[in-house]
This record gives sequence, structure tokens and C-alpha cells, in this order.
Amino acid sequence: MVLEVKESNIRIDKYISENIESITRNYVQILIEEGNILVNEKQIKPSYKVCFGDKIEINIPEKKELEIIPQDIPINIVYEDKDVIVVNKEKGMVVHPANGNEDNTLVNAILAHCKDSLSGINGIIRPGIVHRIDKDTSGILVIAKNDETHNNLAEQFKNHSINRIYIALVRGVLPNDEGTIDMPIARSKKDRKKMAADINGKRAVTHFKVIERFDKYTLVELKLETGRTHQIRVHMSQIGYPLIGDTVYSNGKNPFGIVGQMLHAKILGFIHPTSKEYIEFDSNLPDEFNKVLDILRKENNYETN
Repeated sequence: MVLEVKESNIRIDKYISENIESITRNYVQILIEEGNILVNEKQIKPSYKVCFGDKIEINIPEKKELEIIPQDIPINIVYEDKDVIVVNKEKGMVVHPANGNEDNTLVNAILAHCKDSLSGINGIIRPGIVHRIDKDTSGILVIAKNDETHNNLAEQFKNHSINRIYIALVRGVLPNDEGTIDMPIARSKKDRKKMAADINGKRAVTHFKVIERFDKYTLVELKLETGRTHQIRVHMSQIGYPLIGDTVYSNGKNPFGIVGQMLHAKILGFIHPTSKEYIEFDSNLPDEFNKVLDILRKENNYETN
């Protein structure tokens, strides 16, 4: 596919996405990084600004046959139609295969459920996966069943129009009832497996609201404005209130025997790609989470309504 540029001083990812409806800016950036987009027969960066007369060559790779084995693993599907599947993921389940987690992932389960009805935009390892939540985070996420839906949802995530609300139990008592954490995040320079607050990183914004306070802990509602990797975990740790059970961004100590962070993706809302109507999904806290809250409430000598 070849585009001849008729404008100037526009970022190439923006220019292509505006001229080819089926390609999002995010996908353009992926194609550029993989060397599948050339300008005047030369490789460029996503920040390149087009000039009048530029010749853009776009190579969209053919979909490869999936090498991931479908596995009949029980999953909690809360909604499904021809375009999307909304799943309430259990804590402990990895979203997509990676080194050390080649099977028993959500993708393996979804492949068994959907067969060939998944978007292929994110490649053979992450079919249908528009976004993800960490292995030890439970809760709601949406999966795309076709490329058009994937592009639409990816654009909503990029525009920060998706409503994403999490619930977390953190160590320490937050003094303010609500607030906003606006702190850039980047890959840690000391440990490439971790993320870190970094003034040169990508902007990351989390809005928090206190739900309940205990003697040494706080139950918090967290609304994501952006969606950086490990955003909530990094932000809460940086302001001095790490998530209970988080062994990566705190010392992981807790008296409840919890393995992994106490974080639940409770609400997910978005504009349906086909109907254009806003739909929202809400999930209850896992039993493990509620048991810890019951312990804390008893220690505080009160009952909730």
C-alpha cells in the first residue's frame, strides 16, 4: 500500500490513521517499529513529520497461524456478542502467554471458546487482547473478536475515554478523602522488569477516593485516566501507600497471608464499537478480598451497612 502525502508537518502516525480508517495510530507505531513502514524507501521514527510529496510505503503483515494451544479452562464470561467478550478474570491467571507462562492463560481459554473469532492485530501471542491486567490482579477486561472492534477499542483506550475503576487495599491511612496522582512512569533503569516514577517517562494519572479507613490500612477506589504498565501499583507505592501483598513495589509484608497484590478491576465502561451506546460492567470483590475486609472491620469493632 502506498500513500502520496498531500500535506506537511503532521506526525506520520496521525497522518496514516486519518487517511486509512482501518489503521489506528497505535498500530502505525507498531508497524514502524517492525520496519513495515518506509518513507521515500527509508525507515523512520513514529515522531517523523510528513512533507508534501513524501511517498509512504505500508506493509501490513499477513496473519500467522496461531501456535497457541486452545485449552478448555473455565472462565467467567459476563457478556458476549459478535464483537466483544467481557471477562471477569480470576487472580492468578496470566492474560497472554510469555516466557514462563506458555499455557493456561486467558488467551488459551478464549481460543478454546471462540475458535477463529478473535482479532489478530496484536499478533499470534495476544489475539483479541486490547488491554490487560496483571496476573495477580482480578477483575473485568474486554476482548475484541474482530479487527474493526480492536481498532475502535484501542482508540478509546488511547483517548482515555474508557471508564476504568479499581479497588485496592493499601498499607497506611490516607489522610485525604480524594486526590489525583499525576506522575510520569517509565521502565526502571535499575530493573527492566519493573516500572518506576520517571520525569522523562510517559504521563500517568490516577484519581483516588477513600472508601474506608482502618487502623493501619485504607480501602481505596482508583480511577485510571491513563493506563501505564503497573500504574496503580507504582503510584500508590510512590506516595507511601503500597498495595497489600505487592512484592514488587513494596516489601510485600501483610498479616493476612495474601499472595499477590490486593487489587481488583471492578468497573469497565466503554462505547460499544457497533451500537455506539455506552455499556458498563461491574464485578464484585473476590472472596479473598472480602475475607480480609471482614477481619479488618472486626478489628475496628464496627459493622458496615
